[in-house]
Amino acid sequence: MSNPSDVPPQQPGAQPPESGNVPPAGPQHPPVNPPFPPGYQAPPPGYQGGPGYQAPPPGYQGGPGYQAPPPGYQAPQPGYQGQPAPASGFRFEMPTDRPRNFGDALPAGGLSGMFKVAAMPTELKVSYWIWLIGGLLGLLGGIIGLFGSFVLIAFAPAIGLLVLLLVIVALMLATAQIILAMKMKEGREWARFALTILVGISLVLALISSGIADGRAGGNLLGFLISLVATVLMWLPNAQAWFVANRGRI
Repeated sequence: MSNPSDVPPQQPGAQPPESGNVPPAGPQHPPVNPPFPPGYQAPPPGYQGGPGYQAPPPGYQGGPGYQAPPPGYQAPQPGYQGQPAPASGFRFEMPTDRPRNFGDALPAGGLSGMFKVAAMPTELKVSYWIWLIGGLLGLLGGIIGLFGSFVLIAFAPAIGLLVLLLVIVALMLATAQIILAMKMKEGREWARFALTILVGISLVLALISSGIADGRAGGNLLGFLISLVATVLMWLPNAQAWFVANRGRI
């Protein structure tokens, strides 16, 4: 009786068995060069890699441009994501919350909340009070200026009409300043941007008024400087962070 493990001799003209059905003879050897990425070079002697590190075979040379790590370098632990990127400086962005209609430009709840300060940084609170008080004083000064311009028209019609025009513009700007300050208090970035433009307009009006009064309109220049301080306070880092935090809540 024949042994089942015996392999019958191959008959002449018979096809050899497929390679997949017969295990390869002899011990298995790893490839000479494992699949390292192009440009890889072996680290210096004494390099200790992290978990899962696979050392290259002896004599393996990487491609050009590879720089070996310094002596004593150890691979980072698994899950290491590197150091956080440094915080970027201030970057100006155009406001994206522009009012879509006339109602969006009006203060929420009307003028009843004029003297109610929301939870804002100290810089914004000071800026808001400067804008609000300056706007109220501008309204009062504009009303007084109307009567003065009427008297001036009787003696110098040309200059009086010019002064009357400037007073009307000042009244409009004072009203807009109060409304914009209240919208800025609500966290509207477009109101802060509009108040910044308003400072430039007030500077032009102060220069014109100073020219008409032969350089004696020092009050207008003082008002411009105060408005400039309020503008700077609106763009400080704490104020900027408060506006950014309120973008998704409005």
